[in-house]
Amino acid sequence: MHASTDHDPGPVPYRVVVAGLAVGQIVSWAILYYGFSSFVLPMARDLGWPEATLMGAFTLALGVTGLCNVLVGTAIDRGHGRLVMTAGAVLAGLACALWALADRPALLYVAMALVGAASAMTLYEPAFNVLTKRYPTRYREGITTLTLVAGFASTLSFPTCNALIQWLGWRPALAVLAAVLVLGVAPLHAWLLRGPALVAAPRAHDEAADATLQHALRMPAFWLLTLAFMLQAFASSSLWAHAMPAFASKGLGDTQALAVLVWIGPAQVAGRFVWAWVGRGLPLHRVGVGVMVAMPLALVLFALSRSMAPLLLFALLFGLANGLVTIVRGALVPEMFGRAHVGRIGGAMSAVALLARAAAPLAMAGLVVLLAGYTPALLVLAALSALAAVAFALARPA
Repeated sequence: MHASTDHDPGPVPYRVVVAGLAVGQIVSWAILYYGFSSFVLPMARDLGWPEATLMGAFTLALGVTGLCNVLVGTAIDRGHGRLVMTAGAVLAGLACALWALADRPALLYVAMALVGAASAMTLYEPAFNVLTKRYPTRYREGITTLTLVAGFASTLSFPTCNALIQWLGWRPALAVLAAVLVLGVAPLHAWLLRGPALVAAPRAHDEAADATLQHALRMPAFWLLTLAFMLQAFASSSLWAHAMPAFASKGLGDTQALAVLVWIGPAQVAGRFVWAWVGRGLPLHRVGVGVMVAMPLALVLFALSRSMAPLLLFALLFGLANGLVTIVRGALVPEMFGRAHVGRIGGAMSAVALLARAAAPLAMAGLVVLLAGYTPALLVLAALSALAAVAFALARPA
């Protein structure tokens, strides 16, 4: 048993911790990540700001999340997981409250920077790291459960946010969401994560054998995995940002586009369910190679197809790849580099991926202009995703 700076006695049972964190994840993702899309049009109509100004604020949030990841991971490695996730939910609520008051772009950008910092403290990465530190023999099961539940965050977010906006207006709706985070998620995190930060560890585990961040930076596996996850995040974010115009370039209307895109979420969750039932006994690296290969195949299908059947197959492959890559990333880092410094190492990898995700929509727009169309731009994304698969396949633990 290791000492911890999280002093509250009496750890909460494992299954309760996982279930509670899953609730916190679905609420936090629904508000901090997916919620922005619901507020863009009401804000644009009310404030009269250009769409680029509003989208720039969300890009800033993603960039700040990436920049904060290593700092957050370091705090969790030092035993402050409870403080990080509780304070993150409080900061998220304060950010939403400030967002509700935004009457000029500068104030909105400050609010969204705080949203980005809060996201780094509350979303997948810190939750994965906390589970890995607290439950070294069961963290893969916990990570799978979190991603299964949080996969429904978009399903929760869009109707809930739209209903609140219709009922109250966008500013009061944000105030309600702020209250949910401060009064609901923050106390939940504080209660769940009481007790020692390391609850149980395998007897044979030697932390001295685990890689530090400095050691990891000298390992080819670190850079190969970082490259793989960065390129995958870039391709995924580019496609999400440009999905509707890409469908329009094929001569397909909004109804047809939505009939395809609506299947990505269920495919994402279905992939995680299959993993939970039959995949956990398989070698994680081998599963990851299959997941990474699915992305370029999906992008090639999307680039070259104009009929519904292959486009639906694209939605299936894209959803499966996006759903499972989160589990692979969360579980593979401690498997390859050890658990002692998983926060720092995983945070560094995620920081690069998040910065790529933040830059992707604008970079994709430039690529479309440069190549004079979506088809060649999507094929470039497919090539980058294929490179990601190769990098992942070459990554091996030292």
